[in-house]
Amino acid sequence: MNDQTFLDAYFNRIGFNENRIPSLDLLNKITLAHVRSIPFENLDILLDKNIDISLDSIFEKLIIQHRGGYCFEQNVLLFNVLKKLGFEVTPISARVRLDKPRDFTPPRTHVFLRVELSGKSWLTDVGVGGVSLTSAIQLITDVEQKTNHETRRILYENNKYFHQVLFPSGWIDVCESTLEEMPEIDRELANWFTSTHPKSHFKDRLIVARAGVDGKRHTLVNRELSERDRNGLAHKLIVKSPEELLEVLKGKFNLVFPVGTEFTTPGLQWDQ
Repeated sequence: MNDQTFLDAYFNRIGFNENRIPSLDLLNKITLAHVRSIPFENLDILLDKNIDISLDSIFEKLIIQHRGGYCFEQNVLLFNVLKKLGFEVTPISARVRLDKPRDFTPPRTHVFLRVELSGKSWLTDVGVGGVSLTSAIQLITDVEQKTNHETRRILYENNKYFHQVLFPSGWIDVCESTLEEMPEIDRELANWFTSTHPKSHFKDRLIVARAGVDGKRHTLVNRELSERDRNGLAHKLIVKSPEELLEVLKGKFNLVFPVGTEFTTPGLQWDQ
């Protein structure tokens, strides 16, 4: 398919019909529309399906089938969108930290995007679950940056950049990076590990997330559904049955699965 057809289908998927001239404003609007429309999810892994991160497969799944995906699917899609629009964009390798202490080294199995605009570097990441960026942040350190949702900042320590998010409990590491480019072969290897290795956290839990309006986020981890506002305050409920889970996936995340679909993971246990 040609670039115009590809872009038209993508923008139709995220409900965007504005000017497409590369700019920071466009980058921010695309980032927000993307995470509101295309949910983060690892459901195919729990259905024992292969995660193919070729662009054709990602397009079929996320655009045509109206599914979501995880970091390699989400950010590879956005990388190609931005490149076709004329942005100067590079995929960057990273380690997701979140609840991990600094003395623990997680695998380098994440990719986000670095975008150059008017002599400045910006980072965007639509593939890190319930803390995916909803607008780009500038690659500058020790400065608090407002987004459409939470406040962010970037620290530089021990030759590494740490992207952080501000929660009521304080600053939390999202990911760390040396800003090394992540070529396709490295993405393939990391995707293989993340989607198949028994120790991958995507194998032992169900994760679905989508950014909402007014700074809200909807996140489902196993049976716990939470709605969090931009201040980090959350309303939570527990999904009671496999049938209710399918209803939640459809109602909150626009993900439709056949009746009787069951996701297999140690973290998803139902009351007898």
